[in-house]
Amino acid sequence: MAYKNKVFIACSLDGFIADKDGKVDWLHSLPVPENEDMGYKKFMSEIDALVMGRVTFETVCSFDVPWPYEKPVFVLSNSLTKVSDEHKGKVQLLKGSCSEILHSLHAKGHQRLYIDGGKTIQRFLKEDLIDEMILTTIPIVLGDGFPLFSPMNQKLEFACTKSRIYAEAIVQNHFIRKR
Repeated sequence: MAYKNKVFIACSLDGFIADKDGKVDWLHSLPVPENEDMGYKKFMSEIDALVMGRVTFETVCSFDVPWPYEKPVFVLSNSLTKVSDEHKGKVQLLKGSCSEILHSLHAKGHQRLYIDGGKTIQRFLKEDLIDEMILTTIPIVLGDGFPLFSPMNQKLEFACTKSRIYAEAIVQNHFIRKR
C-alpha cells in the first residue's frame, strides 16, 4: 500500500480556517442539506489515523460532543506532556520533524494519514508531504484569523480532479499533488 497524506478542511473565501479568536462557528453560517456530510464519511473510511496539532486537538475537545474519531489520533505538540484520562487510548502525543513523525507512524502500520490543523498542514506542505487536499470553501470573508496557508520557499503544483457545489453556495475542490 502506498503512503498517502491527505487534508480535508474548510476555509473562508479569504483562506482562514478559524476567525481571529480561534472560533469556527462561522462554518455553520449556511444551511447544508440534511444528512449531507460533504464526503467526510467516505474520506474517513480511506484513512488509517489522524495527525493534528495541539490547537486543533484542544478545539475538538472544546466541542460539546462525544469524542468524534474512531481512528487513532496523534497530536503534535511540544508543550503537552500527557493527555487526559478521557483521551487515553484514543490520543497519543508526538514530537519531531514531519519526516520523523511519518517514519514512526508508518512503522506502526498507519499509511494513509489525515493531516489536520493549520500549523500542521503548513508544516507538511513546507516539506512537500501532502498528497491530496479536499478544500471546502465557505462563502464568507473573515478579514483576519488563522490562515490555512503560509509563505513557502517552493511552489507545489496540484491538479483539481473534482469540484462540487453544496447548497448552491459551498464549493468543495479535490486536489491531487502533481509529482
